[in-house]
Amino acid sequence: MRLGITGNTTKDSLWDPLSGLLSFLEDSDCDYILHPAVFEGLRERNMLSASGARANSVSDFHQESDIIVSMGGDGTLLNTVARLGEHQKPVLGVNYGRLGFLASVEGSDIRDYIENLKKGDFSLDERLVLHASLASGQKLSHPWAMNEFTIQRSGDASLLSIEVEVDGAHLNTYWADGLVISTPTGSTAYSMALGGPIMTPQCGSILITPIAPHTLTVRPVVISEDSTIRVKILDSDKSHIFTADGVNKKDVLTSDSVTVQKAGHVVNLVRFPGQDYFSTLRSKLMWGASKTFQ
Repeated sequence: MRLGITGNTTKDSLWDPLSGLLSFLEDSDCDYILHPAVFEGLRERNMLSASGARANSVSDFHQESDIIVSMGGDGTLLNTVARLGEHQKPVLGVNYGRLGFLASVEGSDIRDYIENLKKGDFSLDERLVLHASLASGQKLSHPWAMNEFTIQRSGDASLLSIEVEVDGAHLNTYWADGLVISTPTGSTAYSMALGGPIMTPQCGSILITPIAPHTLTVRPVVISEDSTIRVKILDSDKSHIFTADGVNKKDVLTSDSVTVQKAGHVVNLVRFPGQDYFSTLRSKLMWGASKTFQ
């Protein structure tokens, strides 16, 4: 088994834990390969060991890794998944960020789980991925999302008029700041901040959540993951931004429409024995935690 090591190279806090992890992998006789940007960062800091193997390209990195270890937080993992694209390599998120819903292993515990990886003592948690396309055929900078697609107004103080169809049937014309179309995984991200429900990862649904709708009775809607969603901004004179997982941004043509549906691939997240979705919710959202006031 070969681990592919990547991380958020813009964070100074990455390098010391990364160097320590690599030393541990070498001592444990665990094979690994470095993402090109990670290799360069280590080399520039004189932290590269003689055995540090570099992938020649990002594509080679994906091909030559059996499991990809993403060091950072949920944002780093989403970036890793975005670059992974349709390569369905398992991804292990190591959390050095804040909540870490997706990055399931805390940075301080990663060494304890290396033996699990070597023994194959883990499972793969399949997560739904959404695909987006423009009616005009113009290419989006990133057409996949594991969390959500977001359409928001840009550079204009007024609300957008957003027409939404589901499987050819008119759902609603929203008057709002924007719209979030999320997977169950993304239900604990932007959608949750907007008042949307939490959905378990395998519930087979897609969630449509308006951003600050003008009508108070408008609420999030849960539909089948097999549905096809068509979104069109009716205000031809208003610019708006299309975002995938908060990673890539693209100005959507005002005369264009966006179609969102289930992608042809999934993301496989590594999970270890004893880890489950509800324990993650309780821990990260501090459900039932006692509060002490001083």
